[in-house]
Amino acid sequence: MDKRLEYAPCGYISITHEGMITEMNQTFLDMTGYQREELEHKHLESIMSKANQLVFHSYFYPNINLHGHVDELFISLKDRSGQSIPYILNGRRYENEGVEVIDCALVQMSKRMDYERELRSAKKQIEEAYWEKEQTLAELKQLHAEIGQKQAELLELNAILVERSTTDKLTGLKNRRYFQETLEEHIRGYREQGRLFSLLILDIDHFKKVNDTLGHQAGDDVLEQMGSILSHHCREQDIAARYGGEEFVLILPDINTQESILIADNLRHEIAQAAWGSRIPGGITASVGIATFAGTDNEATLLRKADQALYTSKEQGRNRVTHSMDSSALPW
Repeated sequence: MDKRLEYAPCGYISITHEGMITEMNQTFLDMTGYQREELEHKHLESIMSKANQLVFHSYFYPNINLHGHVDELFISLKDRSGQSIPYILNGRRYENEGVEVIDCALVQMSKRMDYERELRSAKKQIEEAYWEKEQTLAELKQLHAEIGQKQAELLELNAILVERSTTDKLTGLKNRRYFQETLEEHIRGYREQGRLFSLLILDIDHFKKVNDTLGHQAGDDVLEQMGSILSHHCREQDIAARYGGEEFVLILPDINTQESILIADNLRHEIAQAAWGSRIPGGITASVGIATFAGTDNEATLLRKADQALYTSKEQGRNRVTHSMDSSALPW
């Protein structure tokens, strides 16, 4: 056997059409703990449970015979200690000098508690079906459907968890962690492709007063509505996130200094003119600081420039827009 195949990063076995093992690589032996002479000329099913033998007969052989190959079959094999190890198996049939052989590649699966719980349940049902011959086919089909459904549910759950891990629950905007990762990507994009972008930091004016006088529920309502305004105001390629407390950040790709000032002032005006409801007498305003990325900037310096510009807007009376390159502010 070729040395590269002998130590390939997956297990390899070759079996006859009857299932007798004729070859295996060292990787497979290392994964299972067997010596080569313990497996040569042994039937592959000798290291399977009855449930897996049933799966092998009902899925592997029909597909090999019909299509000549099997893709992504979930199967468990016993190692030398008798422990059942899950694998993904791909197999392909071919003839060599008139002799038919089946080559199989096996990748060991990582153990996941929820998946194993479903698998144990599946094995139990398969074993029960094995002893109830008249119901085997119907129960096996149902079981395959359930496993497919569980896998689809797991993928959907993973997608939901990823989305939740990057989303601020109250406002529906992206959270600080997502913003920081995206900011790093835009900085790399500038250095690799010269793609310009601007950063806005927005702070709700007198927000502490809203919480202190009207209560935290009113404050939460303001934050939630601010999230809606920012989402509505943003282009598809823009990133709006809650930075923390009453501070929000926006990344504006392909926006230069003058464009960023106009966009920020339109946003500031939209916030000031929004209907905040009877619970918020006098409405809400916001102050904005802007920094447009320069070649010498990094994440820290860009944030510092935008934050200093925001401080200038606050110092000059709030409800203003200030760019780090321009000390002047746009009043309401």
